[in-house]
Amino acid sequence: MMRIMLFLATNIAVLIIASITLKLLGVDRFTGQNYGSLLIFCAVFGFAGSLISLLLSKWMAKMSTKTEIITQPRTRHEQWLLQTVEELSREAGIKMPEVGIFPAYESNAFATGWNKNDALVAVSQGLLERFSPDEVKAVLAHEIGHVANGDMVTLALIQGVVNTFVMFFARIFGNFVDKVILKNESGPGIGYIVATIFAELVLGILASTIVMWFSRKREFKADEAGARLAGTGAMIAALQRLRAEQEVPVNMPNSMMAFGINGGLKHGLAGLLMTHPPLEARIEALRQRG
Repeated sequence: MMRIMLFLATNIAVLIIASITLKLLGVDRFTGQNYGSLLIFCAVFGFAGSLISLLLSKWMAKMSTKTEIITQPRTRHEQWLLQTVEELSREAGIKMPEVGIFPAYESNAFATGWNKNDALVAVSQGLLERFSPDEVKAVLAHEIGHVANGDMVTLALIQGVVNTFVMFFARIFGNFVDKVILKNESGPGIGYIVATIFAELVLGILASTIVMWFSRKREFKADEAGARLAGTGAMIAALQRLRAEQEVPVNMPNSMMAFGINGGLKHGLAGLLMTHPPLEARIEALRQRG
């Protein structure tokens, strides 16, 4: 499943553009005294970025990964892929999503879309070539699990909330620096602008750790769904195969990394920004689940 970095990239772009536009228009002139109005203002723009990225997620995913949608299967492998996704979707109780293949050597797959009945599921060419049919089915079941669980919508709401509070507290901090530290009494000045942008960057990174924590939790849930739909043994085998290939470079746009079943591995502080839990932890969770 490839879900979060796409939202983050779009949201950051929307927030920056909105902030610059509002400053140029003279609209962004809250003093921090009317917190209710400020919060509403931030919520409008905070959720706008999240919802825009949600609505555009399928289109952006197709463009960034060069996914080719299967409309008429040309090979038996494509026919099997369509039939398998249709079967899994029916069992999960969702409408058949679009199915595609993207050109990449590494083993990966993703699901995205603005709701569970208008989704896209795609797999890499490398995964299809090297994984067994049962393992491919388990990967597809994992992605269908993300769709059926409504992870894309839930993520968008969480992202909207963190966007709102990043903007809200950044402006309060900017006003504090401008009025209290710099003693500016003539309206928002350069201190307010610089302090607000700085706070947005710092708070945006901290907020991203919250979103990534949520993403890691949802991966366990999607693994459970994959185990129910395709079998626990097949799901474990697919994750073990991914672990065996973990040294293969993941040649996927950064904006789509969190949408994949294999999100790569990070250590140290960067681990807080991991979109996926370690594969060993996911395998052990499935084994304990039985």
